[in-house]
Amino acid sequence: MSSLIELNNLLTEFYDKMSSWELSVVKETGYSLAQIHTLEVLGSHGAMKMKDLANRLGITTGTLTVQIDKLVRLGLVARHFYEEDRRSILVDLTDSGIQIFRQHNQLHLSLTEELTKNLDTEAKSVLASVLMQINQEF
Repeated sequence: MSSLIELNNLLTEFYDKMSSWELSVVKETGYSLAQIHTLEVLGSHGAMKMKDLANRLGITTGTLTVQIDKLVRLGLVARHFYEEDRRSILVDLTDSGIQIFRQHNQLHLSLTEELTKNLDTEAKSVLASVLMQINQEF
């Protein structure tokens, strides 16, 4: 088997397993996967303009508007005018949104700890470096 085919198979298997894990964890929260992903980005990066958040999530601003409307109604996200450009809307997590983000993020941290428990410090560093390089390609 060629190394490219093997690498493709490994990446696909990892993606499938990670997606399955994510779906099972999110299912228990009562929120949608899209809602949790939005909370993850805001929790990790702080308040963002709608356009920037849509780009980071890989969705249109129209799709994001519908998503944010739901999250505002749930009390997880708040909208604010962006002071430098009042035409832009800034979105940020509320205290309740921060709590949901922290709970979900802790699950990710626990999974990462479990997945890497048998890796030494050097292997973890190499893994982090490779993932950063791969992420830059998106």
